[in-house]
Amino acid sequence: MNILVLGGGGREHAIGWALAKSPKCEKLYMAPGNGGTAGIAENVAGLNAEDGAAVLAFAQEKAIDLVVIGPEAPLVAGVADVLRAAGIAVFGPSASCARLEGSKSFSKEFMLANGLPTADYGVFDDESSALAYLDEHAAPIVVKADGLAAGKGVVVAATNEEARAAVKDAFGGAFGAAGARVVIEECLTGPECSLLAFVSNGKAFCMEPAQDHKRAYDGDLGPNTGGMGVYSPVPIVTDEEMAAMKDVMARAAAATVGEPFDMDYRGCLYGGFMLTPTGPKLLEFNARFGDPETQVVLPRLQSDLVDVMYAVAEGRPEDVELAWSDAWAVSVVLASQGYPKAYEKGKVITGIDAAEALDGVTVFHAGTKVADGAVLTSGGRVLNVTALGDSFAGARELAYQAAALIDFDGKQFRTDIGAKALRGRSAWE
Repeated sequence: MNILVLGGGGREHAIGWALAKSPKCEKLYMAPGNGGTAGIAENVAGLNAEDGAAVLAFAQEKAIDLVVIGPEAPLVAGVADVLRAAGIAVFGPSASCARLEGSKSFSKEFMLANGLPTADYGVFDDESSALAYLDEHAAPIVVKADGLAAGKGVVVAATNEEARAAVKDAFGGAFGAAGARVVIEECLTGPECSLLAFVSNGKAFCMEPAQDHKRAYDGDLGPNTGGMGVYSPVPIVTDEEMAAMKDVMARAAAATVGEPFDMDYRGCLYGGFMLTPTGPKLLEFNARFGDPETQVVLPRLQSDLVDVMYAVAEGRPEDVELAWSDAWAVSVVLASQGYPKAYEKGKVITGIDAAEALDGVTVFHAGTKVADGAVLTSGGRVLNVTALGDSFAGARELAYQAAALIDFDGKQFRTDIGAKALRGRSAWE
């Protein structure tokens, strides 16, 4: 099969890496790809992944059999719709479905309409109404830009002053059009857990759980980022919590094929959960694979990803079969100095080959490019250093051992990925 993956981050490198392992993958294209994907696929730097007409023309020219859409922006832009209308198999939901991520207010309406547990909230289209709501609801409280903000439109405000500042930032244009509407939520407490599922024709096939680390600095301090590290499975999740989360994902998938939200969901549905004292509650839905969760989930997948994605894309849920490794996976994100705020690009990266020479280590490129034979930084999150091991502690130690072999000017990373989970559930109390 000829396969096209849209996107150029660590998630897409991990997806491409898994697809390339399949004997069914004859030719793999990545658009735009990055410095790492160049080793497993043909990068197509000039193709605009958000331009449905351009993607369709490329797919027809190259006789593409399957298109996999990685990031959220092309999904919200309706690229999947354009390709499906032309008869091309697409792994990725329609624009209608992508509203589950593209609009947090729509997502909350969907949750409530289908009895899915989530935080209490309010939706506001003007600053004064949002500020008045804050006067009546005490901190801690969560302020979210309604639209897509690259994982940075959420502020967990510890004080009313922080919450008011977040509201003013959103309506003041800090997140562009994404902040024209604001969702303010009750602040849930407990550990977070991500559960992804392959969804097709109203059926959900859950993957293995993962736990991301959103804050920039050790001790869960600093601003929210796109994710600074992750591991899978999640040892603190009880059997009862896992069953409850799977039930939520199953009910969500079933609701995508019925009224009042009649949608065509064929792709990955990401459920972000908080494990509260009263049970798991939804923080958010994403309409695609998580980043960096993908970088620990797919390395544990033993099934052929081409078979799985093609069955999902064609609406054949009866042909989806998932098998998982018992190995533990830990991934540490190496970021540019200053991320998630301003950072410099073009720093030379060394040591990737040495890191990958360690048994069980794969380095997924997130923000890199190749120039004059050197690998350079080109983004905030630069590399995802992923290690597989027979134990959680062993995989974690190996990931940090590999991360230490890689160097670039301004390398920034958290040193405590997975540390809480090693101490047990009490670490969140």
